[in-house]
Amino acid sequence: MNLNDVKRLIRLVESSGIDELEIHEDKLQIRVTKNRQPQAAPVMVSAPPAAPQILQAVPAGAQQPRMDASPHGAKVEPAPAPAADNLVEIRSPMVGTFYRSPSPDAAPYVREGDSIQPGKVLCIIEAMKLMNEIEAEITGRIVKILTENAHPVEYNQPLFLVEKG
Repeated sequence: MNLNDVKRLIRLVESSGIDELEIHEDKLQIRVTKNRQPQAAPVMVSAPPAAPQILQAVPAGAQQPRMDASPHGAKVEPAPAPAADNLVEIRSPMVGTFYRSPSPDAAPYVREGDSIQPGKVLCIIEAMKLMNEIEAEITGRIVKILTENAHPVEYNQPLFLVEKG
């Protein structure tokens, strides 16, 4: 990793909603932080083989306020609230590009309706040319895949809706 790579990491943290980014590459460790304010829960981001998920339970009937229009005139509506207390969102632990399979011609890691257990690879998020496998931390069933293949994702963006089981 050279000085230009470090500068790109700093710009990535500055332009994103994340407060901290930590990268381990061979024997090199880099941590970029901003806004040293206490968080509700610690967030860890690491290089392959696996990056931890942030799981957040969503209460039944919880709804976000409706916004009728964005500043650009397009209609904006929040995602529908889950119907049960046992639904969990698996969120992106980093900014990057979401991939459902290890290669374009391979089968996706998971499909809607698939059962998952801790350690099961759910997707890959490419960040700074590093492929980060995102693994399940709970047992359950994929109810909905909330992101399109090969689309960018933001930090803490919901990726999957899982029914705990």
